[in-house]
Amino acid sequence: MTGFTTLKDSFATRGLALTADERVAMDVDGLLPAAVQTLDLQEQAVYARFRSLDKDIEKRLYLMGVCRENRRLFYHGMAKHLTEYMPIVYAPTVAQSIQRYGEFYFGSDVAYVSIEHPERIKDALRQYAQGRDIDLIVATDGEGILGIGDWGAQGAEILTGKLAVYTAAAGIDPARVLPVMIDVGTDRRELLDDSHYVGNRFKRVRGERYDDFIETFVRDSLELYPNALLHWEDFGRPCAAPILDRYRGDVLTLNDDIQGTGVTVLAALVAARRIAGTNYDDTRILVFGAGTAGVGIADQLVDDMVLEGGMDRADAMSRVALVDRYGLILVGQEGLTEGQAKYAHDPSEFAGLDDITDLAAVVDAFKPSVLIGTSTRAGAFDERVVRAMASHVDRPLICPISNPTELAEAKAADVIRWTEGRAFVITGTPSDPVEYNGVTYHIGQGNNALMYPGICFGAIVGKARLISDRMLLASAHAISDMIDVNEPGAAVLPPVSSLTEISRRVAIAVAEQAVVEGLNREPVPDVPAAVEANIWHPED
Repeated sequence: MTGFTTLKDSFATRGLALTADERVAMDVDGLLPAAVQTLDLQEQAVYARFRSLDKDIEKRLYLMGVCRENRRLFYHGMAKHLTEYMPIVYAPTVAQSIQRYGEFYFGSDVAYVSIEHPERIKDALRQYAQGRDIDLIVATDGEGILGIGDWGAQGAEILTGKLAVYTAAAGIDPARVLPVMIDVGTDRRELLDDSHYVGNRFKRVRGERYDDFIETFVRDSLELYPNALLHWEDFGRPCAAPILDRYRGDVLTLNDDIQGTGVTVLAALVAARRIAGTNYDDTRILVFGAGTAGVGIADQLVDDMVLEGGMDRADAMSRVALVDRYGLILVGQEGLTEGQAKYAHDPSEFAGLDDITDLAAVVDAFKPSVLIGTSTRAGAFDERVVRAMASHVDRPLICPISNPTELAEAKAADVIRWTEGRAFVITGTPSDPVEYNGVTYHIGQGNNALMYPGICFGAIVGKARLISDRMLLASAHAISDMIDVNEPGAAVLPPVSSLTEISRRVAIAVAEQAVVEGLNREPVPDVPAAVEANIWHPED
């Protein structure tokens, strides 16, 4: 290994923080100026440069450039400025990077596997890992990116944001994570016609060929890294749930769009019930946006009602209704997905409902205590809808969690005002506190970043073979316990500024539940100690 190669190994280098003796030992003393600078001093320069930039996209490009060159320096800064950096590194700014990926592409920070060459999957994974042990593989096919849809190979950029959160939140060693862009084409015509598009130039492959490629990817990944956790990220509606269902019973795997978002909303619901003094029997849930995320949230809430609330599953499922772009989902409608069909209600239950596409009328008919938005229909929770919620529930939980911000179903300030301060609110992207009638209402961010880092870290540290339903529920209840139920205007989710503590608590809860269920491959005698021992620190 040459001195240049040593310095360019972003996972190992400490740049100017290398001491004079270390530079000589590593044969790089002639490649660096004489000064030795601590990570703190270097980070001050990075932060000053970050603050000097005007546009969020420019800030993100700069920070991710630092990450590609020096992981320790980047994560040292993330730890110091977590709240400020999170919306830049991850949602919502990452959406801009994805949309302009071809324009800004200057080098790879992920492994790319093409459906044209299934025989090359192992080679691509090895090329990225460079002999490092891998604990976590995060893969996307780019079809269901955030709220902006199919972006093909440009979806690779979601992985860079995701991995940054994994390490900043949970302390997962960035050298032991492998991001993979699964390129199966794209249906977005503007990309196929763009000379700067970096991916395969054909329509998205589907059906048996796609399924076989995913099977090959799973097999090859686990042959190389048999104990790695497979995280499926931003797969589209046709593929996300089927892939998760195919492997979750046999492989250590997670889809945080389906499971992570669900347990985040569940944590908010558990906290809201504690504050309002209500219980499981008072819970009725309406999900507006019946895609992968919406159905996944419904599934998590039902699991909690059954496994923690002791309800019959049929009773629990009857307390959930879904609305898609065609209206309330009812038995007998054509084109329903498997996930939608299981929550379809008999039309006789809504005999007096004249228009199943009128959300306010659906609210009046179903009388939910919880309203969840995953539709990406901006402003869908208008004053009529919100006031309908507040008319039959004293403390409704209203969750306009679609992102990016411009696609949210409502603004937190409007929801607070239209419910006279009675609603609990979580939003998908950060919301400022709301002042109303002398009370400051803090708005929780329904960001699955509160969940997936700790869930996966806990599963890894707990040596888990699978991620069970009860492990997911344990993570939600661990977060809800952080809420001060006696504080007026308290958020029902802890703030992103507490992300490292959130992730630590979730990891411990998940790992302990794995041990309780006997899902650990080997003994983990002291879970909290194991979690602390496995946290990676950039300063070490």
